[in-house]
Amino acid sequence: MYRLGCNKLAPVARRQAGLFSRMGHTTATTKLFIDGQFIESQATEWIDVHNPATQEVVTRVPKTTPGELEEAAKSAQSAFGEWSRTSIMRRQKLMLDLQHAIRANTDALAESIVREQGKVLSDAHGDIMRGLQVVDSMAGIPEYMLGTRLEVAADMDTYTVREPLGVVAGICPFNFPAMMPLWMLPVALVTGNTLLLKPSERDPGAAMILAQLCADVGVPRGVVNVVHGVHETVDFLTSDARIKAVSFVGGNAAGKHVYERATQHGKRCQANLGAKNHAVVLPDANREFTLNSISGAAFGAAGQRCMALSVAVFVGSAGEWIPDL
Repeated sequence: MYRLGCNKLAPVARRQAGLFSRMGHTTATTKLFIDGQFIESQATEWIDVHNPATQEVVTRVPKTTPGELEEAAKSAQSAFGEWSRTSIMRRQKLMLDLQHAIRANTDALAESIVREQGKVLSDAHGDIMRGLQVVDSMAGIPEYMLGTRLEVAADMDTYTVREPLGVVAGICPFNFPAMMPLWMLPVALVTGNTLLLKPSERDPGAAMILAQLCADVGVPRGVVNVVHGVHETVDFLTSDARIKAVSFVGGNAAGKHVYERATQHGKRCQANLGAKNHAVVLPDANREFTLNSISGAAFGAAGQRCMALSVAVFVGSAGEWIPDL
C-alpha cells in the first residue's frame, strides 16, 4: 500500500504486507505493532477510516482487545531493561538513522495523511517536516542528558543523573498524524524509555509507517509498540501500573480525563489541550499581509488545530479592515 524507500529498509513487498492486511477481498485493516511485529488484531469491534475527499473506507482500525494491550505492555516492560542500559551514543545513532529514513519516505507518509486525514499534499509534507524537527533535535541528545555537579563543601559534592522512567505512553490526536507521534516517539526512545503509542483511530497510517521505519533502522523489539482503539485503550494506558508516564495531545474533555486518571494512578502526565489564540492588529500593520495571515491562521486545516486563531482584536483605524477579511 505504501512504497517505503531507504537503503536500510526491508524488501518492499514484505513491508507492505506488514502494515496492513485485507479482511475478505476489499477492506484493508490496520494491524497492531507489538514486540517488533505487525499483528492482526482479534478484535470484534472495528472503526472505519474514511477518505474525507471520497468517503471511501480506506482501512478498518481495531479496538485493541484487553489481551493484546496486555501483550503490548508486557513487551515494552521486557524491553526496558536492556534498552535503558543502551549507551546514549547508540540511541543517538538510531535517531540519526530514523531521521534519514523519514526523509527518504516523506512521500509515503504524506500520501497516508492525505488519504486518511484529508490535508492537501503540501500541508501533509509540512506535518511531517514539523515532526522531523523533533527527530533532528533528539539527534543532539548527549547535550540534553548532561547532569550537574556542585562542590557544596570541601568534602562534599552534589550531582544529578538523568535516568529513564520506564514504559511510557503517547496518545495522539487526529489533526497531525505524523507530527504528533514524532513529538513523543523520538523523545521517549532517545532518553531510554520504551513506548506504547496510540495514534488517532481516525488516521493511524502515518504512525504505522513510523513504526515500520523504527524497526527497519534497528530499534529493538518491544521498544516501540502501537495499539489502537478509543476509551478502553486510553483507560488502560492511564491506569496500568507498568506505565510510568503519559503524554497526551487533544481536546479539552479527553485531556482532562487523561490527566485526572493518569495522576490518580501515580503517573507523570503532560496533557496538551485546546487553546485560544489571539491576534492584535495595530493600524500601522501591513494591511494585505495581515489580512492574509489572519485568514490562514484562523481557517487553515479547517481551524482544527490548537494553533488556530479564534480572536482578532483590531485597534483603532485598523477596524476598517474587518469587512475585507
